[in-house]
Amino acid sequence: LLEEKVDGTQFTSDELELLGTLANQAMVAIENAWLYETVKSNYFGTIQSLVNALEASDRYTKGHSERVKFLSLELAKYLGLDYRELELLEHAAILHDIGKIGIDSVVLNKAGKLTNTEFSLIRAHPIIGDEILGPIGTLEGIRTTILQHHERYDGLGYPYGIAGDEIALKARILAVVDTFDAMLTDRPYRKALPLEKAIEELKEGAGTQFDPVIVNAFIELIEKNEDLLKAAGYNIN
Repeated sequence: LLEEKVDGTQFTSDELELLGTLANQAMVAIENAWLYETVKSNYFGTIQSLVNALEASDRYTKGHSERVKFLSLELAKYLGLDYRELELLEHAAILHDIGKIGIDSVVLNKAGKLTNTEFSLIRAHPIIGDEILGPIGTLEGIRTTILQHHERYDGLGYPYGIAGDEIALKARILAVVDTFDAMLTDRPYRKALPLEKAIEELKEGAGTQFDPVIVNAFIELIEKNEDLLKAAGYNIN
């Protein structure tokens, strides 16, 4: 209850009315922010459930998003990204393959060579993921990262063929970690690669498929932290 000002004088009726209006506006703003965060949280929770369902039906990608999230965040911290960027990257890493929900599992799990049509379907999953997240307009950074995580540093990636710094930093981070995880796990078309071979592949792709600065930072990170890959969930001897 407001009775008097700091200097001891009384509030006028006009001042009290103004303070009441400001208090009401603040309360509405707080309530709206809480409602937005609740809606966003529920939305992410629903999509996370879809990701879990997608991975549960495919033994080759089970746990993929969680491992990619863990290593992407560790790499981003190593590169010095701030809290806000880390939060966006965390959501993007978990949801980066959400667009595969729109692709037939027969195509996703095909052991042989994909036809041109099947490959076109696979290449569409970043766009499908972007569209799934479309209803929440403030997820721009997350959507951009998901949309661009299969772009290549040399411009030969998809879906739009952008290159270099045109690709968002978080997408360049995700591209390295996503590929690394794919190499270290069994896939329908091949068995998991040894760690040394996966690192060699990243080095060979630096400057063409990947941002060379990010590749070098990632290799430094995992070489400096021997237990990092085990903490991420890999069975590395």
